[in-house]
Amino acid sequence: MRQTSVVDDVMQAALELFAEQGYANTSVRQVVDTAGVTKGALYHYFQSKDDLLFAIYERILSVQTEHLEAIIAKGAPVAETLRAVCIDVVETSVDFLLEGTVFFRSQHMLSAPRQLEVTRRRRAYHDTFSGLLTQGQEEGLYRKDIPTSVLVAHFFSDLHYLSSWYSPSGPEDKTTLAHQLTDLFLVAIAAPQP
Repeated sequence: MRQTSVVDDVMQAALELFAEQGYANTSVRQVVDTAGVTKGALYHYFQSKDDLLFAIYERILSVQTEHLEAIIAKGAPVAETLRAVCIDVVETSVDFLLEGTVFFRSQHMLSAPRQLEVTRRRRAYHDTFSGLLTQGQEEGLYRKDIPTSVLVAHFFSDLHYLSSWYSPSGPEDKTTLAHQLTDLFLVAIAAPQP
């Protein structure tokens, strides 16, 4: 029980400090003091600040990947599946808004091996997302005049900057926002009807 608590306490402290004062300006000492643990406890689970930043992003990506796989496993038609995936990725991005904010501000500071791992895992998610778009194109649902990579970038660019324009305390809750962004995206990529 305590193991999970130490990991959670350290990650929460790192998240709050990285968000408040920046990754580069936060020391390991500040993280352990805020978490109320020893340096030894931190280093038992995380080898470095780099590990902490990677773990913050990995938490979001793991949840989104699990959800993506579960949605696809239902075997629904591609239009229904893509809609569900889009809604889910917006909602989970709101759920992990602070983590996303910290990561997208600081990802360039990750070590080279960690950057490669992040790129690999993001590419795997995007490839699956692209596969849904391609399947929909083959079924005549989505436009083919724009490369799939551009369609994917169009959708995910809104999410990468979510923290700069969306507030959970604003007029739209996460579900409303998820449906709005999904509808805008799906209308934009819909194949012209004869």
